[in-house]
Amino acid sequence: MPVPAPGSPGEPRGRGHRAPPPKKKLSLILAELAEDGARERISVADLVQILQARAFGALLLVFALPNVLPAPPGTSGILGLPLLYLAAQMMLGKPAWLPAFISKRSMLREDFGALITRVTPMLMRAERLLVPRLPALSTPLAQQLVGGLCLVLAIVLVLPIPLGNMLPAFAICLIALGILERDGAWILGGSATGLLALLIVYGVIYAMIRAAMFVIFNAF
Repeated sequence: MPVPAPGSPGEPRGRGHRAPPPKKKLSLILAELAEDGARERISVADLVQILQARAFGALLLVFALPNVLPAPPGTSGILGLPLLYLAAQMMLGKPAWLPAFISKRSMLREDFGALITRVTPMLMRAERLLVPRLPALSTPLAQQLVGGLCLVLAIVLVLPIPLGNMLPAFAICLIALGILERDGAWILGGSATGLLALLIVYGVIYAMIRAAMFVIFNAF
């Protein structure tokens, strides 16, 4: 009796050509890291090492998200500065890399776990909505252009502007999620949110300057 060739109609389904295993979700990766009892602290270098295979999307999201939500003291100082380096490297088309004075920063695993516990439900809901679409916005050139926008948003984020970090960080999160799953709709929505954030921050800075000038001129 002849044996069906691989992939032929007579071969049982599932044989010969196996589908690749599903990619592990970012929410699960972060939860596993937070539950790793062998670690006393979680460093920036740990995050880069674990997430580097998922490129800039995961790294930008991890470092931007704490600036959107209330976080343990010092979290912004640990996770905020890497955004400048990552966005610049993304804009230039370079691989992700962070200098030692940033990568060695760390936080207690318990604090990291508390942060992940708060963000996981929101992240899981977003993961269910993400699908590959609008592929033109996921090309290397498009990602470099988006990286330039993320760099400007990261600069605004680290400036001491009242309420000036939450909206830029939220925009970076939307862009990062879109990059992570090649969802151009989220990249587009994040870019629009980023431009709105820059407009609002410009208005805040302008109002602060006008108020300072008014005080100075009326004080003397």
